[in-house]
Amino acid sequence: MLNDVSTASERITTEVTSWDGVESGYGKRGEFGFTVNGHEVGHLHGDHAAHFAFGSRLGAQLRDERRVVDHPVFPGKNAIAARRIESDEDVADVIELMRLNYERIVARHGLTSPAGA
Repeated sequence: MLNDVSTASERITTEVTSWDGVESGYGKRGEFGFTVNGHEVGHLHGDHAAHFAFGSRLGAQLRDERRVVDHPVFPGKNAIAARRIESDEDVADVIELMRLNYERIVARHGLTSPAGA
């Protein structure tokens, strides 16, 4: 059962937005997303689902570990993944998955936006 102090999305948002360079806000389809340097770390659909773009190799590994499943709009695409949020353990793992993606993005693109962006 989820913690009574705050909702799943509030807990995830509080943690993810505490990381250097992370910005958050609503997207065109009502999702609440997190970006760093213009690259999406992941996004939430309310308190029940998180979606990620990990890249094919990492996405396949996370599927093998049963930490994520196919994104409902992109079935069979290893790079795009989804995670259901139903428990405190799910909230913790979504935060870990966001951190994994955040670190991957920062390692590849850095924390600062290109000049003029």
